[in-house]
Amino acid sequence: MIGYVTIGTADLNRSSAYYDALFATIGGKRFMEEPDYFIAWSRNEQECGLAVTIPFDKKAASVGNGTMVAVVLETPEQVDAFYNKALELGGSCEGKPGFRPEGTTHGFYAGYFRDLDGNKLNAFCMVAES
Repeated sequence: MIGYVTIGTADLNRSSAYYDALFATIGGKRFMEEPDYFIAWSRNEQECGLAVTIPFDKKAASVGNGTMVAVVLETPEQVDAFYNKALELGGSCEGKPGFRPEGTTHGFYAGYFRDLDGNKLNAFCMVAES
């Protein structure tokens, strides 16, 4: 249903280096780009993508309160690795990986972080009850 999600950045070069390295860990690569304006990544043409852009109105990029982008993965180990890479690249923690609600052992597993511009993302997977 969703083709791609766009978030703002104040520095396209810095942001693109961050997302090039982060998405490479899950097989993501650039699939659209307009120099000095936006870049979009995806794992393949059938999946939703994420784009970063310099705002069209030339005003400062800002973080939406309550706005978050979720990256779906397959296992808790992949979530952990993606989350750790996001922080290694300079992102900040918004909630360490684990099951939500806390104390559960199956269902929704996610790690939350902010990118270099303060945009909130998470990596998550669904874990079946064993």
